[in-house]
Amino acid sequence: MRLSPSLFFTTNCEPALAFYEECGLGRATILLRWGDNGMPVRTEAMRGKILHARFEGPGVLFHASDNDDAEPMKGSAMMLEFDDLAAMRELFQRMAAGGRITVPVARQYWGSSFGMLVDAYGVQWMFSCSSE
Repeated sequence: MRLSPSLFFTTNCEPALAFYEECGLGRATILLRWGDNGMPVRTEAMRGKILHARFEGPGVLFHASDNDDAEPMKGSAMMLEFDDLAAMRELFQRMAAGGRITVPVARQYWGSSFGMLVDAYGVQWMFSCSSE
């Protein structure tokens, strides 16, 4: 068994995935669109938007799609765990572009370096590194 989270966007899944790729998180390995190749389309406004995407990178796997009835993303976060603090800080800064840092990266009382942000697409990310 493995847990593979799925991110639901209303209509900006594709630019979000492009942003994650530009940041170096990985890349979309599957990209299916509403209305393409016989895929269903619920409304004409959704035609061409992302029906299903699989995003993969080193140690990263999640799915994503556009759903015009998607709920705002709250109550959960995508957690990235690192062994390299410098790599964590670098990715944190790239992913914070256009978003909002909610917890700056700092050594925490439990011993790990930790930070949180909400990216430009409304997804909450947590970054943790237990080594210095």
